Amino acid sequence: MLYDEKMAFSYLDNLFKELDSYHIDKVATIYVGGGTPSALNDDLFERLLKQIQPYLAPSGEFTVEANVEQLSAVKLILMRRYGVNRLSIGAQSTDDEMLKNMNRKHTFSDVQKAVEQARGLGFNNINLDLIYGVPSQSETMLRTDIKRLLELNPEHLSVYSLTIHPGTIFYQRGCNEQNEDDSRRHYDIILEELRRAGYIRYEVSNFAKPGHMARHNLTYWRNEPYYGVGLGAAGFLGGVRYENTRNMSKYLQGVTKQGEERLSKEEDEKYFWMLNLRLEDGFAISEYVRRYGEQALADRLAIFRDTIKAGLMLKSNGRIRLSDDGLMILDRILLLII
Repeated sequence: MLYDEKMAFSYLDNLFKELDSYHIDKVATIYVGGGTPSALNDDLFERLLKQIQPYLAPSGEFTVEANVEQLSAVKLILMRRYGVNRLSIGAQSTDDEMLKNMNRKHTFSDVQKAVEQARGLGFNNINLDLIYGVPSQSETMLRTDIKRLLELNPEHLSVYSLTIHPGTIFYQRGCNEQNEDDSRRHYDIILEELRRAGYIRYEVSNFAKPGHMARHNLTYWRNEPYYGVGLGAAGFLGGVRYENTRNMSKYLQGVTKQGEERLSKEEDEKYFWMLNLRLEDGFAISEYVRRYGEQALADRLAIFRDTIKAGLMLKSNGRIRLSDDGLMILDRILLLII
């Protein structure tokens, strides 16, 4: 979190130094988020965009996350000027009382206005976030949320079940996470309604109109390399997974890395399963064999024999993927290989 302009300016200086240290040429995707970049004032926001835009390859995907209440016309214009072509807006809910309970500072009317304004400025690839499993949220309320968000015609929807962590407002209130049966019912409603509306679930929590899957996030789920730059960022380069410090003081002193893990081939293969199985279409068997070999595939299929027999994992058309029921118990299935 950036506490004042002086700190924000210093943070960007260190962010740019870290970027320079990687000697990056061009990248296919850029994703600016995880720390509400829209919280920067307009001058600093422009400085950020101006610095990172040259890294984007032609026809690349450039996404910026934004809080609704900070998404001003000026920031939208700046994003258009510097090549941002995908916008991710944290709508979370369309119920104002629920937004208030989640300690959000915006209303659904603010979301509607933000989307309308973005459309007017030429944004044609917009993601909206939706949270389900909120205490007191009924199935009727969830269906209303979906209906209202679909009326905004987003190209992409990310849906997340509420997770209650220590220190959050729901934790302080003594609230519990939604039980497994209710969570499954709510997820099934989301899946049914979004599929009916023509959206493709391409990853367990992400839905898109045809041609609008998030290319940046697919990099993560396909276990491909990516740079992670900034406070708390994570990256995967040269077989090494690393995580940056979350301590602002350390970061401003030039200490970026918090830890790293050099993966063996066996560890990398586990990540491949853990990430690719989140995808609706799983992965190509030929790609797996190219990376890890025929014997590794045979060993894994033996472990998953009962999972395949139960119809939770499907092996067909040269691919391996999970069924709808399999995706709902993804964590349990992954326990077989961890």
